[in-house]
Amino acid sequence: MTKLLNTPSPTGFAEPAISLTEQTLKAFPFLELSRPRKGALVAHWQGQKNDTPRALTAHADTLGAMVKEIKSNGRLKLTKIGSFAWNTVEGEGCTVFTRSGRQIRGSFLLEQASSHVHGAAVNETKRDDDNMEVRLDARTFSDDETRQMAIEVGDFVAFDPRVEVADGFVHSRHLDDKACVAAILAAVKVLRDADLTPAQTTYLHISNYEEVGHGAAAGIPPEVHELVAVEMAANGAGQTSDEFHATLCVKDSGGPYHHGLSNRLRALAEQHKIPYRVDIYPYYGSVGEAFWRAGGDVVAALIGPGVDASHNYERTHTEALVATT
Repeated sequence: MTKLLNTPSPTGFAEPAISLTEQTLKAFPFLELSRPRKGALVAHWQGQKNDTPRALTAHADTLGAMVKEIKSNGRLKLTKIGSFAWNTVEGEGCTVFTRSGRQIRGSFLLEQASSHVHGAAVNETKRDDDNMEVRLDARTFSDDETRQMAIEVGDFVAFDPRVEVADGFVHSRHLDDKACVAAILAAVKVLRDADLTPAQTTYLHISNYEEVGHGAAAGIPPEVHELVAVEMAANGAGQTSDEFHATLCVKDSGGPYHHGLSNRLRALAEQHKIPYRVDIYPYYGSVGEAFWRAGGDVVAALIGPGVDASHNYERTHTEALVATT
């Protein structure tokens, strides 16, 4: 999980994380790996039976940004990738990935960042596209000097994850959804170590476009009957989720998930004494939902570890990760 979190992969530039996941899964020779044209990763695991194949899906792409404009002072204006507020990454370090392959460091700041210069404006200025900028770690004071470093409009920008694991807690950006990719890989390892084979043929689908809404719209094999999306659960006021349980989401912004499959998952959790919560999220959508919208004919459910401060500097606990796994 830590290695994946430290691999930059904003949506549209997720290949490094997909490749890392692919290389990790190659340690399991019983998995047949493939790459759909859209760039996701699919692993096929032959089960004891093949009459109702199943799938798990999670995503390796994250929130991020792209260069929208090179300003006259040599700094950069960005456009968001995914749904988040600029204030959640204000002051964060970032990396610009140029088309030439060069990586240039910087910091994401308010234009009027200095309290000693701008006084009350630092607190009063709205954090929007026009008032935020990347201060590059380079001696540049004009748009021409910045372009001489091979930076151009359309270059991807990744914000530092700042991974920290201490006392069972995991702090990092992009636990959504890299924690869940890691949980799936951990589950595969545990089954292999126990010399167990899934009851049904199982597909693992790791998508690369979830943060912009169409992650699993393609790539789930048509023979799949049941699909479980593995995505973070959002903690907060009015929610039952917390950082110490797996959560079963039964409804989100796209409506309810499959009632029968959700109840089967509840029963399995209770049978095996897995700590879990049930929750509903009004401002949330999943990769499984994207497959439904694309016409996928499956029953779908959603589980995941409780994550605090979603789409911000996130935190979860290893107990939630183990419960999800």
